Amino acid sequence: MGAGHNHGHTHGAPAGGTATAAHRGRLRIALSITLSVMVVEIVGGILSDSLALLADAAHMATDAVGLGMALLAIHFAGRPPTAKRTFGYARAEILAALANCLLLLGVGGFLLYEAVDRFITPPETKGGLTIVFALIGMAANLVSLSLLTRGQKDSLNVRGAYLEVLADTLGSFAVLVSAGIILATGWQSADPIAGLLIGLMIVPRTLKLLRETLDVLLEAAPKDVDMAEVRAHMLALPGVADVHDLHVWTITSGMPVLSAHVVVEQESLDVAGHEKILHDLQGCLGHHFDVEHCTFQLEPGGHAEHEARLCH
Repeated sequence: MGAGHNHGHTHGAPAGGTATAAHRGRLRIALSITLSVMVVEIVGGILSDSLALLADAAHMATDAVGLGMALLAIHFAGRPPTAKRTFGYARAEILAALANCLLLLGVGGFLLYEAVDRFITPPETKGGLTIVFALIGMAANLVSLSLLTRGQKDSLNVRGAYLEVLADTLGSFAVLVSAGIILATGWQSADPIAGLLIGLMIVPRTLKLLRETLDVLLEAAPKDVDMAEVRAHMLALPGVADVHDLHVWTITSGMPVLSAHVVVEQESLDVAGHEKILHDLQGCLGHHFDVEHCTFQLEPGGHAEHEARLCH
């Protein structure tokens, strides 16, 4: 930038790291529970020859991988910025969420394929044994769900884990229903139907999470930020004549970023005027839109006309 360009910065990363970092302990507990129940359900699925139970165990395996990736991403995201990576490794959490989505879609597709195959050649599923292991899985899922409920509002990573555990809970319920039907009627097709339902529950939630994750990677404006409203608030401040090159995006969950070129009225071009406008802009955006990391370029009227030539 040439001389005469003034910049205002506030660095408002969440205290203690990214939004996901605040829920590290809950993620660890949920991971321990998930791994334990996954092993129990695999054993139960093999003993009872239940696809529904094995499907639930497979989904819990993806939960464990997702939780593990979330915790690993928190570790990297907590590393300090460097001269080359000025935002540090905060995006590691979003990449972990993307990997989690792809993993979930793969598992969902496999379960749908396996369910269709079992319709063609249905095995003999032991309903009573399936119920016992499904009850264990449901109890564990409810505990994990209660741990992750609050954090899913703050972080895409935690939301991914929450949606997986929610699908697991519904899956455990589907396993219980199918096992009860087998015990009561002997209708073996109830088991692959339950497996099919679990697979179908995974896909739509995963696609929704994938869309939100891609929005962050494509640097779309946060869904709760109205760009027209942001611009209107900035233009309403004393001394601001115009705003252009306004951008708002998200580095990772809980870390929105804004940059803008602000045209300043002639009487506000001195140092005192600049300081007041910067203070007002930062206070306005931090208070009304929860955007704390802001970069402003204050410039006189007409500067935008030759700005591109100056930056070459």
